[in-house]
Amino acid sequence: MKIYLDNAATTFPKPQAVYNGMLNFMTSIGASPGRGSYAEALQSSRLVYNTRESLCKLFNFDKPENVIFTSNITHSLNILLKGVIKEGWHIITTSMEHNSVLRPLFQLKDVMNIEIDVLECSKDGLLDIEDFKSKIRQDTKLVVMSHASNIVGTIQPLEEIGKICKENNILFIIDSAQTAGSIELDFKKLGCNALAFTGHKSLLGPQGIGGFLIDDKLNSMCNTYMTGGTGSLSSSISQPDFLPDKFESGTLNTPGIVGLNYGIDYIKNVGIEEIKSHEGELCKIFLNALSNMNDIILYGLNTEKNRIPTVSINFKRMDSSEVSYILDSEYGIMTRTGLHCAPLAHKTIGTYPIGTLRFSIGPFNDLKDINYTIDSLNKILKEG
Repeated sequence: MKIYLDNAATTFPKPQAVYNGMLNFMTSIGASPGRGSYAEALQSSRLVYNTRESLCKLFNFDKPENVIFTSNITHSLNILLKGVIKEGWHIITTSMEHNSVLRPLFQLKDVMNIEIDVLECSKDGLLDIEDFKSKIRQDTKLVVMSHASNIVGTIQPLEEIGKICKENNILFIIDSAQTAGSIELDFKKLGCNALAFTGHKSLLGPQGIGGFLIDDKLNSMCNTYMTGGTGSLSSSISQPDFLPDKFESGTLNTPGIVGLNYGIDYIKNVGIEEIKSHEGELCKIFLNALSNMNDIILYGLNTEKNRIPTVSINFKRMDSSEVSYILDSEYGIMTRTGLHCAPLAHKTIGTYPIGTLRFSIGPFNDLKDINYTIDSLNKILKEG
């Protein structure tokens, strides 16, 4: 028996249509979009544009040309942060961020005159709105934060943050890695200037595809991060300044884009609320069981509300890495241990440097998976 509970890293399995669609593209079309006028190249371009439109519908966004494809959300955040941050800026982020936000920010701090305030969140991973307001200064130009923690799953109040940013003329960039596809994200309600996404998590696409949605205000301020061939303005040695070409140099990962579109189709057909409800119910059952295990330390909110189904634990008498190994080798349950690329978050919840054992539930897990995992943990604790 094999049970996959590492969906916060990448969802698995994918909808069957994702595999079929990618294979069909690779074997029947194959051409690069924007690199020819023959039928297959034009068909490839249409498939890419269709995916831009699908993302617009999913995120309530109006401009398909402002949907940019990258290789993953880390790539997206590097483009946005390194393209827009200027000398003298004050930037606000949180202690629950992934290194995909923290490393670009602090790399820029090493070479530029910028200041970064890292909001200290609660032990449950939640930021305090009043604390956030108190950090805003006249030179605060940018707020960047994740929608939900990849360690304890806590969802941040982004609509409130977005409203405050607009009132203070502050740019707002969202890292939606852990929520896009499983929680409704409305670009307009969030009040953000850019929303970075990745395809291989809850959007149910393959690895190696991501992107971002960018509004015209941020685009006008954001420099090109990488230049090269775009299939447009080929007579010029300068990068095009129109979207999406401004940020899309080199051949796109068209098979990945096609797979992403099929993942979005699945989400649309099932419904985000249905996916959220299914995952939330399984998370509730799992949290209740963990709460009744004496030798387990549970981190984050002890409820399925205001969180995604990502659960971190440690053990009073056992090493979490050892338990993860036993879960895999003896019970076929796949989890993740360590710091999960978020060192400040572990300091916030009190698990640095040992990290945690993380279980992350996906749309294709079921009650049988959760009950088997609970039984397996009980057996390990009893034997340990």
